[in-house]
Amino acid sequence: MQHTAFLILIPVLFVFTLVGLSMGARRLLGIRIGKIRAVISGTVGVLATMQIISAMGPSSHRPAMTSVQVGCGILVTMLFLAISEVLLPSSMLSDLVRLPGVIRRRVARTRRYAELSAIAMRNGLSPSLRGLARAGSPKGSVAGRQQSARRLRLALEEAGATFVKLGQMLSTRYDLLPAEYVEEFSRLHHQAAAEPWERVREALTEELGRDPEAVFASFDREPLAAGSMAQVHRARLADGQEIAVKVQRPGAEQVVDRDLDILLRIGRKLEEHTHWARSLGLCDLIGGFAASLHEELDFRTEARNMAAITAGAAESGATGTIRTPRVYEEFSTERVLTLEWLDGVPLTSAGDAIAARGLDGAALAQQLLDCILEQIMLGGVFHADPHPGNVLLLSTGELGLIDFGSVGRLDRTMRTALRDLLLAFHRNDPTALSDALLEVVDRPEQIDEKKLERSLGRFMARYLSPGSRPNREIFSELFLLVARHGLTVPPEVAATFRALATVEGTVERLVADFDIVTEARRFAAARVQERLTYERVKDTLVEETISLTSVLRRLPRRVDRISSALEGGRLGIQIRLLADERDRRFLRGLVHDVLLSFIGGITALVGAVLLSIDSKPTIIGSVSLSQLIGYNLLVISCILVLRVIFSISRGRG
Repeated sequence: MQHTAFLILIPVLFVFTLVGLSMGARRLLGIRIGKIRAVISGTVGVLATMQIISAMGPSSHRPAMTSVQVGCGILVTMLFLAISEVLLPSSMLSDLVRLPGVIRRRVARTRRYAELSAIAMRNGLSPSLRGLARAGSPKGSVAGRQQSARRLRLALEEAGATFVKLGQMLSTRYDLLPAEYVEEFSRLHHQAAAEPWERVREALTEELGRDPEAVFASFDREPLAAGSMAQVHRARLADGQEIAVKVQRPGAEQVVDRDLDILLRIGRKLEEHTHWARSLGLCDLIGGFAASLHEELDFRTEARNMAAITAGAAESGATGTIRTPRVYEEFSTERVLTLEWLDGVPLTSAGDAIAARGLDGAALAQQLLDCILEQIMLGGVFHADPHPGNVLLLSTGELGLIDFGSVGRLDRTMRTALRDLLLAFHRNDPTALSDALLEVVDRPEQIDEKKLERSLGRFMARYLSPGSRPNREIFSELFLLVARHGLTVPPEVAATFRALATVEGTVERLVADFDIVTEARRFAAARVQERLTYERVKDTLVEETISLTSVLRRLPRRVDRISSALEGGRLGIQIRLLADERDRRFLRGLVHDVLLSFIGGITALVGAVLLSIDSKPTIIGSVSLSQLIGYNLLVISCILVLRVIFSISRGRG
């Protein structure tokens, strides 16, 4: 019976010791570990403790030595955990659990690297990348930079939808790239082979829950347009309504995720090794691009964008007559978007139709520009890519907008600042332009406003003087001027100017000599004039008064308290050092590590002194009481020092 109990007690004691050593070491190091690592480290600690007990000989069975044995076991376990965490971090260990998936992704990524390298070699891309890295260096001819930009554009188109979208996003950043690259990237487009009908049918069945034949009265198997991410089919509902069905390609999300992973890895490498990538904030730029691209992959976002633009136009009282298709939400999902069919042709091929039907191209151009400006200035949600392929000339003679996957959003403050910016252009006032510009961009701590104002004055004299005819170059020059003064253009503002530059190219399809800058100045002046009417001014005053009522109600009491404190000599100013939580956290960590190091060093010194004392009587063999205490202090000192070293090695010190 005793033998059986002993056999049961040994495993229980082993597990108890294993858990105790593992948890103690983990808490002392301040890390989180998985179950596998906990079991391994606890086992190592138990085996090490058994070896220490065996090496201590007969004296190891004395109760007085238990603290030394446990301390040594914890120290060995901590040492094992620290070394294993450095050599094999917990994140890597979790990846090992998912090793098959990791290998598959790595193989796919390697294959994609090979494809991109082949594309780069075919297009002679190395000189282009060097030119882009210089980002506006004066070295080299304009023709050479244009040729490099063209090579890069062709490579991006060949690389697929993700890289095309990246180039289109960069085409908004006049402040980051040379004008030749921005101009070339604005021409980016991508066509892909149509997906086989059977795969499209499977995708529709999976998303809609039924066969397309059961959902639609008819469905054209041949797509009207096919891109790398989706393709569009014409169909008809049971009630006879003509519709357009946008279907996401099967596997498109996985392809985009793989390419985005490659872009982020390239961005991190470039930031590590190049100054221009760090100054550009390349990883943040790619991160923002990845977020917007994931939004485009969800067709429900596009449906919400269309609803937001329609609602914004209705709320702001916009007067534009541009049609937008209705969304059939009951037939739309994350990967399928069903829209009203707009019967028309894109502006890319509408020139003959406009002439044959005797339509007024200038009036259509004015309607389109007013629509985009009203979306930007009044509604706050606007179509960010109004190129000729996304604008239709309808059979009714109206214009229609399609493809709302890419939109921009502006809050009320930004819309007001942009209106002030256009009004300053209209009045040719560099001071007002400087003030409005500083409201639009991300303002640095140090800015020479006088120098900025003089630069803007020269800019306006060049582009807005009588007899000049500004074009889309005015946007790129303004962005370059902003960059030279250390100002950063927010992405939503860059998208606004890109939309205006794009719509200029679109309206030129309708009328060759359309002056978009002059018309935008006129629009801003007209809207400001509308807001200066008696009713608008009264409404604005009422709104502002209501918002200030609570402040005005509290103001007399606060003034009275301040004046009373000043009169009684009680007025003081409180200045909080370390107001930022990050500063407090850093200081706490620093003080913590310094104190542990100090305590560890003192403990080791005292322990060494006690070990050197040859005192009587001995309590365990030849070990005296002072020496036993010294051994314990040395173990504690090693534990503390190991904790500090590990903390510093992980960057928490």
